[in-house]
Amino acid sequence: MRLVPATLLALVTATALRAECPPPPDHAAALDALFARVQAAETEMAAREIANEMWAYWADAPDETAQDLLDRGMQARRAFDLLGALDAFDRLVSYCPDYAEGYNQRAFVNFLRQDYATALPDLDAALERAPRHVAALSGKALTLFGLGRDAEARIVLRRALALNPWLSERHMLKNSPETEL
Repeated sequence: MRLVPATLLALVTATALRAECPPPPDHAAALDALFARVQAAETEMAAREIANEMWAYWADAPDETAQDLLDRGMQARRAFDLLGALDAFDRLVSYCPDYAEGYNQRAFVNFLRQDYATALPDLDAALERAPRHVAALSGKALTLFGLGRDAEARIVLRRALALNPWLSERHMLKNSPETEL
């Protein structure tokens, strides 16, 4: 039997997914330093550069198989292949249920699809695993706004801004009834 490349890739991926995913890398110390830096940042541009450094840690998957699934899902999302992205992130979450970024990315795809009710549990799962994941916090706030749960959204957004006061979503709190920035 001759296997074509796509079939071979599917077979290798399926075999790899039967293995157990190792624990996610522990980047707590590095992230602590980045949170201190972003809170002390003097400009939005400086804060963005620091936030990009955070992304490098959040997107550091537990092993090569998980990294491949994450990368494929993100590439599919960038190409607006949302179903392909969901497939990759579903596989990632199944393979690495303790890895926060799998849930966060799947939530983002569902947010883009305006399926806020499906995105919200994934954001909660990501935050269970990585409570200071600023992107998951801001994503949860945006999702709650999308669901019309504005008071909850503002609370979550304030949590995100406590970690990174330079988030572009900070403008969503201006002129809200209980806002004190």
